[in-house]
Amino acid sequence: MDTVKDSEPNHIEQYVLDNPKDQTVPAVVLEWLPEERARREKDLVRKIDFRLLIIMLVMYILNYLDRNNIAAAKLAGLQHDLKLTGDQYQVCVSILFVGYLLMQVPSNMILNKFGKPSIYLPGCMAVWGVISCCTAATKDFGGLLAVRFFLGFVEAAYFPGCLYLLSAWYTRKELVKRTALLYAGSLISGAFSGLISAGITSGLNGAKGIAAWRWLFIIEGSLTVHYTALSFESEDTEANLSQIFVALIAFFLVPDLPRTTPWLSDDEKVLAAWRLEEDIGEDDWVDSEHQSMFHGAKLAIMDPKAWLLLGLIYGCTSAGAVTTFFPSVMAGLGKDNIDTLLLTTPPYLIGTIAVLINAWHADRTGERYLHMVLPPIVAIVSFVLAMAANNFAARYVAMCIMLGGIYSSYVVALGYISNILPRPAAKRAAALAFINCLSNVCQIYTPYLYPVT
Repeated sequence: MDTVKDSEPNHIEQYVLDNPKDQTVPAVVLEWLPEERARREKDLVRKIDFRLLIIMLVMYILNYLDRNNIAAAKLAGLQHDLKLTGDQYQVCVSILFVGYLLMQVPSNMILNKFGKPSIYLPGCMAVWGVISCCTAATKDFGGLLAVRFFLGFVEAAYFPGCLYLLSAWYTRKELVKRTALLYAGSLISGAFSGLISAGITSGLNGAKGIAAWRWLFIIEGSLTVHYTALSFESEDTEANLSQIFVALIAFFLVPDLPRTTPWLSDDEKVLAAWRLEEDIGEDDWVDSEHQSMFHGAKLAIMDPKAWLLLGLIYGCTSAGAVTTFFPSVMAGLGKDNIDTLLLTTPPYLIGTIAVLINAWHADRTGERYLHMVLPPIVAIVSFVLAMAANNFAARYVAMCIMLGGIYSSYVVALGYISNILPRPAAKRAAALAFINCLSNVCQIYTPYLYPVT
């Protein structure tokens, strides 16, 4: 005869099946017919998609804009105005990733222990928005260096935190496509950045006595242009209102974990937790006392699959470092600054489409290997073509397919981390963070591969 027990933290009645190898099935799930279960699950996933993916995408677009607008700022005169000499510009680019690397693993361990992504991630966003706008007030190399370091330190919380949050809500079959949608934010921001930078560079240079590159940080930090006669100092203090506004909205939209999200009904909480437990064989969350940070990190580091995925993702990240200098690389085609910034948009849009198609097909077929191995071959061909070709058309076509080749593999591999290192949750959180962290080590030295000309 079946026995009954309570499950923490919601004390939901569950039945233990006669077969001890079977998982514990919540009583409410047993009461549903298969058709009703499928309908409820479809409604739940749609609800989570709407509440989670949209705000995550917007936040990641802002995250990437703040991180990479230094490349466009260089074209707009940042290096000249701050009197950067020698390798100082490259140092300012790479220092962001020093802070980024230092904080990723601790941040995800804190997030897993805290169990409140709805507070932690938007809170970090508000802080990095303020730091980003401070870049517009820098006067020399030291000021830019300090701002970039702390920007990377705070931004480090976001991407691995989002990967962990997605893996806490979606099954293995659903995860790659959602990871691709999230990462599409970085590619979309690259497309928008070129358009915004072109508009600012052509129309606001010297407006109110402020250089175009300073406007770039103000506007991309705030996404709002103030056409009032404010001084530079007061403009800087108000510049980040819209980004903080997005962060405040995120406090109410971003979910926590399936068992701790207040805007789900009791039945939805049960179903959200159970479908993941059914998919993997273990629940994610009991309470904060059971989330062991250091044990999870140890498990992740000792798993050889984590290191194999790190090798693959490291290659993609190293090749993808070209995006940090994409405006400068595009300038090598011989166009003026405005045309160069506009030319950066199509490659990002094409890359976004390629990433989404590859991820959609990977989830649809359940195949991972070919979806991770074939795109880098396309990327290699595009790099060779970009170097070997002598005419504008061939080199530009190579740059248009380059980003899709790099990142199509990258996002599938990111989703695959949670597929093969799913439990315990502390291990998954640590694996996502340390793989993302170590794969970005290349960002410290790759700026020196693109010397100032």
